[in-house]
Amino acid sequence: MKVVVNAQLLHTGGSYRSAGVSSYARNLLTALAAQNGEHELTAFLNDRNFRCPQGHQGLHLRYTRWPAAAPLPRIIWEQTALPLAARAEKADLVHGLVNTLPLASNVPGVVTVHDLSFLRLPERFPRLKQLYLARLCRASVRKAQRVIAVSRQTAADVREHFGVDSRRVEVVYNGVGERFGPLPAQDVLDFRRRKGLPQKYLLYVGTLEPRKNLPHLLRAYADWQANSTTGRDVALVLAGAKGWHYREIFDLAAELGLTGPMESAPFEQGPMVQFPGFVPEEELCLWYNAAAAFVYPSLFEGFGLPLLEAMASGTPVICSDAPSLQEVAGDAALVVPVQDRPALQNAFERLFTEPGLAAELRSRGIRQAGRFSWQRAAAETIDVYESALHRSD
Repeated sequence: MKVVVNAQLLHTGGSYRSAGVSSYARNLLTALAAQNGEHELTAFLNDRNFRCPQGHQGLHLRYTRWPAAAPLPRIIWEQTALPLAARAEKADLVHGLVNTLPLASNVPGVVTVHDLSFLRLPERFPRLKQLYLARLCRASVRKAQRVIAVSRQTAADVREHFGVDSRRVEVVYNGVGERFGPLPAQDVLDFRRRKGLPQKYLLYVGTLEPRKNLPHLLRAYADWQANSTTGRDVALVLAGAKGWHYREIFDLAAELGLTGPMESAPFEQGPMVQFPGFVPEEELCLWYNAAAAFVYPSLFEGFGLPLLEAMASGTPVICSDAPSLQEVAGDAALVVPVQDRPALQNAFERLFTEPGLAAELRSRGIRQAGRFSWQRAAAETIDVYESALHRSD
């Protein structure tokens, strides 16, 4: 089987474009290359810093000259040049890694849908982006032979919002990279010293944008600092690149008295919030390991990859009750109602005062994260390819 993969949203640079769906593309392609099966995959991408793993001949990379890193040129490319490329490659199947397929192509398609936040929370998106995502994703899902949903929550949304037959929707969970795991205490201590981090901090990792519910987290943290002596020496780190409408997050932190005049101000005595910016993947495990806990208060997610990475790293997790986050976390996290500020404060308090709770969450998290791997995701993706071509509904 010859499969053409649209990987134009794969990025390796230090911006919000390198997180989320880009991480999915990088890790899935690497795992697919390692399958060494009878299938031949050709991935089209724009980022020339990404390379095939050595020794894997089943994946071929085609670097496009088209400036597809920008949204409008990418949309034009995938709807005009990609169908021609698939025909030239004599592809049996086209896989759109992020929500869309080339609508004019007569090659059968598989599309991965990560979430429908642009329909569930349209007010959180720039208007043009929301319209594009809604219309093109709907058309792509209806055209596809098979739809890969990264969680049961996303699968349910695809069925509900787009009216897709359940038999065409397959759940394939994301994986967690092998680099994530508990690290030696001395390595973590050295990292904390290099970065000037406090002994205790709560960590968030993700793009700074409205859906992540960070104003709610900042207010809950500020209230906890004001009303409890437990967390007076616990800082808050919001790590991630700037997305859209991020300014309100920095402004609110300053308004609450949690930061100095600069967004990157170093930690000082007393309550403090730091914004270290985008964290490269090779450093992420150290950030997780050095944290007292990982906090993910998101309003809505399709999967929640940072939560899984934190659990794999042995970091206690506090998360909102967004359905997909509960799906990933299982019984390995403190789950709080998404907009309940006192409940979030109580979770902070419990973590630092309840004997044995942090250790129990670490143990459960590592065990739960072991259920997810990119090797499994790649194998199940290939099963979907075969189902798309060889089974009729």
